[in-house]
Amino acid sequence: MPIFKISGTKLKKLNSLPLDKEKNLQALVEANLIEVLDLLFLATEYTTTFGGRIDTLAVDTNGSPVIIEYKRNKNDNVINQSLSYLKWLKSQKPGFFEKLMIDKLGKDKADKIKLDWHNPRVICVAENYSKFDIDTAEVVPLRIELMKYRYYEDGIFALEPVNVPETVAATHAPIAVATGDTKSLQVTDTANPLDNLLAKASPDIKALFAELRERIVAIDDSITENPTAYYVGYRMGNNFAEVHIGKNQLKIHLRPIDFVDPKGMVNKIPDGYNWTMDRRVYLKSDSELEYVVGLIEQSYKNVI
Repeated sequence: MPIFKISGTKLKKLNSLPLDKEKNLQALVEANLIEVLDLLFLATEYTTTFGGRIDTLAVDTNGSPVIIEYKRNKNDNVINQSLSYLKWLKSQKPGFFEKLMIDKLGKDKADKIKLDWHNPRVICVAENYSKFDIDTAEVVPLRIELMKYRYYEDGIFALEPVNVPETVAATHAPIAVATGDTKSLQVTDTANPLDNLLAKASPDIKALFAELRERIVAIDDSITENPTAYYVGYRMGNNFAEVHIGKNQLKIHLRPIDFVDPKGMVNKIPDGYNWTMDRRVYLKSDSELEYVVGLIEQSYKNVI
């Protein structure tokens, strides 16, 4: 997608430029991991016992280990290399990674992140991908995310997803909705990770979440949905909404921005929690849905 700069009433198309060296790309991403990918940096050029070196090792805010590899030229098979590193990572014990988190983040910060050792992620960053790359990422049943970068004149940098991992895309399946009493559920996919999150919700809240979910993913075709053990995240590179499902309400965490909020529904989470998504709004009924979606759209615009 072309990028334009506004000059008065005119639009000037910015030219895409090559980065001087691929190492510069890695250094730029690592220095801004929380801003561009919502990740916490742990190590660069991490040497494995297999003899290779992981370009960037990180952890996401849900506690999943993350391997990042950068494609240095058109012929690099970055996905196969990443999978080799993932195999090595999964052969280690969780204690190794927990120690690395403590060493790099500090004990207080590391203790607030619950390590999700069974759901590691692989992120590949490149200027372009071949059809082979994209097809491989789609058929491998792992969390492989392809990110495409562009560097423009005037110091503009863009990073956007190329694919939606199967583990994320699958969460767009129909959710369980109560039919009659609360013990009678129609579930179209028993493997749906949303089921655990929805189990405690009342029938009205299940229905309200279904409406909210439909409205959020309609904002942009590139939005991905990622259920975790605690909430359902919606992201465009970074999370812009995290929906916590309760029995009688939906609690939604949003980006740390100043919202246009005439009803005063958004409140700030105390600084002591050290949460990136430190704005919060509650949704309890259909009558609030339109207003709350407007707040979510403001949060979404903060990540595009």
